[in-house]
Formats: sequence, structure tokens, C-alpha cells
Amino acid sequence: MKKLNLIFTLDYEIHGNGDGSPYDLMIEPTYRLLDLLEKYNTKLTIMADVAEILCFKEYYEKNGTDLFAYEKIVTQLQDAIKRGHDVQLHIHSSYFKARFDGKSWAQYWPEYNMASLQYERINEMIKVSKWFLEDILKPIKSVYSCFAFRAANWSMMPTPNIYKTLVENGILLDTSVYKGGQQKGNVDYDYSTAYSHLYSYRASESDINKPDENGLLTESPIYTEMRYFWSFLTPVRVFRMIRARFHKHQSNQEVSMTKEDSKGFFWQSFFKKNPWKLDFNQASGKQLINALKRIKKQTRTENSTIDIVLIGHSKTFISYNEKTLEKFLYWTNKQNDISSSTFIKQ
Repeated sequence: MKKLNLIFTLDYEIHGNGDGSPYDLMIEPTYRLLDLLEKYNTKLTIMADVAEILCFKEYYEKNGTDLFAYEKIVTQLQDAIKRGHDVQLHIHSSYFKARFDGKSWAQYWPEYNMASLQYERINEMIKVSKWFLEDILKPIKSVYSCFAFRAANWSMMPTPNIYKTLVENGILLDTSVYKGGQQKGNVDYDYSTAYSHLYSYRASESDINKPDENGLLTESPIYTEMRYFWSFLTPVRVFRMIRARFHKHQSNQEVSMTKEDSKGFFWQSFFKKNPWKLDFNQASGKQLINALKRIKKQTRTENSTIDIVLIGHSKTFISYNEKTLEKFLYWTNKQNDISSSTFIKQ
């Protein structure tokens, strides 16, 4: 009998421009989310932005004051493991040389796009981040291993250097790709040709989009559908768009665009389909339920368990989102062919 296995992943971080309270944007909403998921026997995988957390740790150790709730962050990650959830790796690489300017973390923008960096620099970042997670979590669960990764802004292109460093550090699963996704600017990727919007695949070392039966890194893509703009109009998504206007960060690689080009880009996007992620923060409960029903139809001839990767952000888990997500969890809990787990080590 076919089963759909839901893997809830949570990007655990503050605002992209380096401001905001880690307690308000990470710790408090994540505890609420853990409590809600456990009510419906659902597991969470926290994708912890270790680069940010190491900044908070350094500030605490140098200044003797825990302004960024570093100790509470460690306690929460350990508590999540105790409760049967998982913690894996997320990295915003521009934080490795960031400095607190009194208001926010001034990031080192030349290192914003991790995938574009030299092999040696990526390897240094991966190694110290993996060590950190295992150092704080192995005492809680001796078999804990950091083996899964999500890139900042979902960027795994160019692929060769970041692929090689992940594999060499024992991280054999990536969950950054969402089919149809494209960005050009601070990061530069194109997932329009990704192998699948749903199924995991062994990826090519030269291009994360391509399957390779001999590949050492498994890509477990975030589930997406190509949808028109009205599918993106939900209260939580509008809230996030408005809030983002107050937390803009500077651009490292500004893409020059004339006023006419900008208008053309807007109207082109307006009339074409765009990748709609299975985002449990931004989609409504009804949208999530309908997406699962469509997946059931797509996979009706399958006999094996199919992993469905959902994405969310701790900073976006507001009370309205909590209510609409509960409707989805209530529905999934009634389905005999839907379960939930964390990633399985490859």
C-alpha cells in the first residue's frame, strides 16, 4: 500500500538583513510549532542556521551577556532531539565574517552565495558547522549525525564545489532544490530543469538538477507545483511580503534593470506560472490539503512510501498560521495513508 510521508522542515533563523530578536523569531515560534505538531504525532526537522548561531555564541563569549539568547537556542535544539524531532544543517555563509553594529548583524556580502565560493572556503564552513551541531547534540542522543543540508536561499548552483565538500564531510542529503525556481542576483540558480518536483534522486556532481545513478549526494526536493499568481495570495504570505519591506538587506551583486525592464518583468511574472512551494507557513490549510489530494492522484499507481518535503520558517509562524496549519494537521491525522517522519540517513 502506498503511503505519503510528510517531512516538515523549518529554516531556523532571524531576518535576512541581520536584525531581529532570536528569541522572538526562532525560539518562541519553534516551541509553539513543536507543541502543535506533537499534538498530531508529526515530526519536525529544524534546519538550524549555524552560521548565525555561531555569531550569537561569539558575542556571548566575548561580551559576557547573552543578548542573542545563545544558551536558549542550544537548549531548544537539544530539547527538540529529546522530543524525537531532528536538527540538520542550514547555512547563511555571509554570517561567518559578520559583525554586530549595535542594531543588526552586518554581514560579509562577498560570501553571500556559498555555492560560488572556493572549495577550501566552503569546506571550512561546512566542517565547523557540522562539528558544532554534533558537539551539542551527541551528548543528548549518541547516534545523532549531521547528514542533511539546506543552502541559504536554496542556492546549490554552481554545484561542483559545494557538492564535493558536503560529500567529503559526510553530508549525503541535500534539500535545497525546488523545481521551477530561479534567482539571479545575490544568488544565481535555475531549477527549471530539475529532475523532479517530488521524488528524491541521486544528483550529479556537476549539476544538482541532473540525476546520476552513481551520485553520492541525494537530492530530496521541496515539493512544488507551477501555479498562477492567485495561488500565492494568502494572508500569511501577504504579511511576510509586507514585513520583508522593513527588513531589506543590501545587494552584493545588484542586477541592473531599467524602469521599462522592471515593468516587463512584472507583467511577465503576472501572466506565467511560478513555483508554488508546499510552504506550511505561507499556504492556507485548505491549500495544503488540496495539494496532498493532488499528490495522491499523481502517485496512485505507486506501491512504496513517498517522502513529501514541506518548508517553513520560524520567523513566519504567527498565530494565524498556527490556526490554519492545525486544520491541515487535523486532516492528515485522519488519513490512513499519510504519516510523518524526519529524514533518513543515506
